[in-house]
Amino acid sequence: MIDPVSGEHVNDRPRREPFATRLPLLFPGSLGDEQRAVYEAVTGGPRGGRAFTSREDDPPDPAANGPAFRFVDDAGRLLGPFNAMLYSPSVGMPLQDLGAALRFRTAFTKREREIATLVVAARLRSDFEWYAHERTGRRAGLDKDEVDALREGRAPMFGDVRERVVYEATRQLAAERDLGDAVFTEAVATLGRAAVVELVTLVGYYWALALQLRVFRVGVPDGEPAPEWPPEEGHD
Repeated sequence: MIDPVSGEHVNDRPRREPFATRLPLLFPGSLGDEQRAVYEAVTGGPRGGRAFTSREDDPPDPAANGPAFRFVDDAGRLLGPFNAMLYSPSVGMPLQDLGAALRFRTAFTKREREIATLVVAARLRSDFEWYAHERTGRRAGLDKDEVDALREGRAPMFGDVRERVVYEATRQLAAERDLGDAVFTEAVATLGRAAVVELVTLVGYYWALALQLRVFRVGVPDGEPAPEWPPEEGHD
């Protein structure tokens, strides 16, 4: 049967997507060679281990194998920002490699990295970015009070000086798109110049992903709760 409005074969329509994305999720069997290379880099690299398709309703087990969040659906399609990378492999491949470098090849601890990423996700109210890194952060050791504070835009009570500096520098970068002299000097003294370069790049990378997720209308995976953002200033 042909739909007279859309011209689609009604009986052949795929299942409705879990969110109204502007970029249809691509099936692995439909990918060209360059797209397949991006797909394999995402799923077979350090992010993956195994295609993660089950829900994690309970706090992640730090000893658990596999990724902390769902980035592949039951049909093998990439979720979150990774689907968009398939549409332009020439951009998607270096973009995913930069993300892997920032997550797995910097001098930051896992907690420091996730603190910075969650600050960006909360500042931009990026649902998928928060969904993914809240779970990754909890696996890295962030507790409920720390995560709640980051989501609500409050300064957590970090006992580690490096974590406090990472938080404050990221907060200022996300809020002001710059670092003041005092914060910059403290960040260099505490973290080192190389780590400051990495931190500024991390903020820019996750800002870019959050922009893509917003423009392409990408939400959290089907069945997962969206984060509860606090009311914006000036609104009830």
